[in-house]
Amino acid sequence: MKIAIGNDHAGPDYKIAIVAFLQSKGHEIINKGTDTFNSVDYPDFAHLVASDVEKKRADFGILICGSGNGIAISANKHKDIRAAVCWTKEIAGLARQHNDANIISIPARFTSIQQAIEMVDTFLNTNFEGGRHAVRVNKISCI
Repeated sequence: MKIAIGNDHAGPDYKIAIVAFLQSKGHEIINKGTDTFNSVDYPDFAHLVASDVEKKRADFGILICGSGNGIAISANKHKDIRAAVCWTKEIAGLARQHNDANIISIPARFTSIQQAIEMVDTFLNTNFEGGRHAVRVNKISCI
C-alpha cells in the first residue's frame, strides 16, 4: 500500500515512528511533512497529502498536527477527501467503517506515539462497511 504522510512542527517524532512501523509492514511511504520542530504552517502539508490521495498517487493519507483539527480542516477542502480526527483506535476504526475516511488526522499533543501507531494500524486494516453508510458518505461532498 502507498501512504502519504504529512505533519507540522508538532509531529516529526510521531512521523518517524509511524513511518518505521509502516515500512516494517512493507508499505511505501511518501513523506510530505517537516522533519524539524521549527514552526511551519500546517495547511502547506495538509494540501500536499490530500492532493496525493485525491489524485490516487497514494491509497491513504496520514496527517499530524498539535490538535489534529487544523490539518484535517485543510485536507477536507479537497474533493473526495474525508480526513477524520482520531484520538483512539476505536474512533479510527469507525472513521473507516462508517465514514470511508481516506486520511487519518492525529492530534500529537493529545495522544502518545504508541496510541498513534495503534490508530494508524487500525485505520489501515479496517474496511468501509458500505450499505447505509455509503448513502450517507455520498451526501458529504459539496464540491
